[in-house]
Amino acid sequence: MERRSFIISPEADGMKAADLLRRLLPDLPESTFRKLFASRDVRLDGVRISRDAQVHTGQTLLVFLPPSSGQVSPLRIVYEDEDILLVNKPAGISVEPDRPGAVSLAELCRIHVGAEGSDSFFPAACHRLDNKTSGLCLFAKKEDTLAILQDAFRQRMMEKYYTCLVRGMIKPPSAVCSAWLRKDAKLARVWILDHQEPGARPITTGYETLECGSVSRLKVHLITGRTHQIRAHLAALGHPILGDDLYGDRDFNRLHKTRSLRLCATSLCLFTGGRLPQLDGRTFEIIPPF
Repeated sequence: MERRSFIISPEADGMKAADLLRRLLPDLPESTFRKLFASRDVRLDGVRISRDAQVHTGQTLLVFLPPSSGQVSPLRIVYEDEDILLVNKPAGISVEPDRPGAVSLAELCRIHVGAEGSDSFFPAACHRLDNKTSGLCLFAKKEDTLAILQDAFRQRMMEKYYTCLVRGMIKPPSAVCSAWLRKDAKLARVWILDHQEPGARPITTGYETLECGSVSRLKVHLITGRTHQIRAHLAALGHPILGDDLYGDRDFNRLHKTRSLRLCATSLCLFTGGRLPQLDGRTFEIIPPF
């Protein structure tokens, strides 16, 4: 039997044990999840609890998992060393906490590092992915590493590629497109413009068609990294991403019975100009879940 231990973070204070555990172990089969509480294999500070018990900051949640529970790691780790943690983020979880009680990817990384982290620094995201976007997300495990990697992203030394499904056949089949992006933080959305105006920032997006049809598969090169850039830019080009109800075609999404965003960060090439030599020139790739 495997033991898993979690320290309750301030973001999870007051949550029900079952709700928190479901977020911490997203890959746990539902049948196994139900049996954990039925067999009283969940403890809070050493005391067996029910699924409705509330948890509070600083408490320890201990779970005893049966050997047949399958893949239950809250993190899908692609690569890890003393400086970085590269994870495959599932869709539906935010990189940073976006509401009280929500479990974030950053929190799961903190739990993973556990005793290895210092009191002053825990894994921090070097870049962001939307809540609905899946794929490669890079975390720094040291403060000086974070500064190096964030600087490399700002200088566009990193190469980031995404895979997505879009409506229709895009023409030309490959291109590098530039535009302007204006963000409205209150509405949590952006607009794409073909000209500069106050508050708008330049964007550049490259794409290559991998498969074409009524739904086409694209490889997208994110050259600038603005909020919702890929989603909004492709929609402005007339080819919204499948499953995107914010910028996309809701009728088309319903026709294809797609509720989740078909956008995944599938490739990341690291380069730091010699500051982290073990990472320079290394490319990490994953297969998208669609």
